[in-house]
Amino acid sequence: MSHDTARILVYSDDRTTREQVRLALGRRVASDLPEIEVYETATQPAVLSAMDAGGFDLLILDGEANPAGGIGLCKQLKDEIAECPPILVLIIRVADSWLATWSRADAVSMYPVDPVRLPSAVADLLRARLGRAA
Repeated sequence: MSHDTARILVYSDDRTTREQVRLALGRRVASDLPEIEVYETATQPAVLSAMDAGGFDLLILDGEANPAGGIGLCKQLKDEIAECPPILVLIIRVADSWLATWSRADAVSMYPVDPVRLPSAVADLLRARLGRAA
């Protein structure tokens, strides 16, 4: 299966957070990976609808989103979707790492959005995902 683009779903109720993630990722997170397309969602129902439609290679969920936080949403998606794409959860406190582990998140990244660390973590997850799909 060839991937011309990698589709990433970003969930946050905060428009600024979604924009920071989009800017940090740019058009390509690594030279050995395809260009990315970022799809933004602001509500849990929008995420669930997008996941029902399918076709995403990676999800980035805001652990601080309200009223549905990304950690709980990650757990729901991992429990309900048989071949759930990798999920990276954005957290604000190091102490929340254990919650991300409980939710079965594939990776975490800390706030504020780091324009070096976030793309690097996303690249690692995409390599694993696209390598299996190839």
